[in-house]
Amino acid sequence: MQSTNDVRLMTSLGLKSNITTASADKIFYYHRGLETYNSSTPILVLVRGYPQTWLIPLLPPTIPLFIPDVSPRYGRSSPLPGPHDKRSTGTSLLITLSSLLPPSSSPIPIILTGHDRGARICHRLAVDASSLPSNLNFAIRGTVLLDIVPTLIQWQSCINPLVNVGSFHWSFLANVEIATAMIKAQGGDVWVRMCLDRWIGRSPSGLARFKENDAVKVYAESFKRESVIRASCDDYRAGAMEDSSLQEEDQKAGRKVDIDVLCVFSKGYLGARYDVKQVWSEWVGKGMLEVHGIEGGVGHFVAEEDPEETAKAVNEFYERHV
Repeated sequence: MQSTNDVRLMTSLGLKSNITTASADKIFYYHRGLETYNSSTPILVLVRGYPQTWLIPLLPPTIPLFIPDVSPRYGRSSPLPGPHDKRSTGTSLLITLSSLLPPSSSPIPIILTGHDRGARICHRLAVDASSLPSNLNFAIRGTVLLDIVPTLIQWQSCINPLVNVGSFHWSFLANVEIATAMIKAQGGDVWVRMCLDRWIGRSPSGLARFKENDAVKVYAESFKRESVIRASCDDYRAGAMEDSSLQEEDQKAGRKVDIDVLCVFSKGYLGARYDVKQVWSEWVGKGMLEVHGIEGGVGHFVAEEDPEETAKAVNEFYERHV
């Protein structure tokens, strides 16, 4: 049985969860301030990555929060009934958020923040911001993307042998049947620990922060289940197929992000491989682009390794869009 120590930790921070109804709800989530929400301030939607999230204690208690576990089962959420492309996944998260809110005659303001796979969902929703399904009454005011470049750019850069070696898991996981069988044979928890060790920085303080509250154990435990392994692999398969194809169509048609974007990244990890500002400038249209690089030996997990600087950047972006 999966431990609930992480749920106790999160609820101790003033969050509520749907732990008792998650199986029926399909998407597991935490939330704060939604029962009495009145549309006066944006809801901050925090979408976690592959796997992890750490900013809650550093966010002002007045900010309404919605924190879903991403389908496909990065945690306690169930796999989607269909493909795990970012548009479908993002839409499912917003449908769940909408179900928690009272009816509103005007669009409900939200700000998206995501890391890794979660950031890719935020990117897709940001492009689609002006054309969301009619049953989703949201106004996306901005998005914060933690340590990513666009999915299509990531795949294209794999032509570089060194990038390909560092990002080997992209093509490996996209081969769903092979990857699921091999990870299951190795042990999903062993796989996760190996990946986290490759992606984390080498700052002693960052390493210590990352391991607080048995975080690595929480991430690893969920990957002992084959359903989690398989669905997360399908996420990468979708990244290679539907997501990349759609991004290529977007660029050809001139569909870009027309809301404000803040990209927070590790200078020693993502910033060592890409000119982050230059890359994103080609994907942002009418919105204002800001970039914020974090130094000090921080790796891919910027929110966990340096939560103070990451939270400061997120808070300042949020305050500018209230």
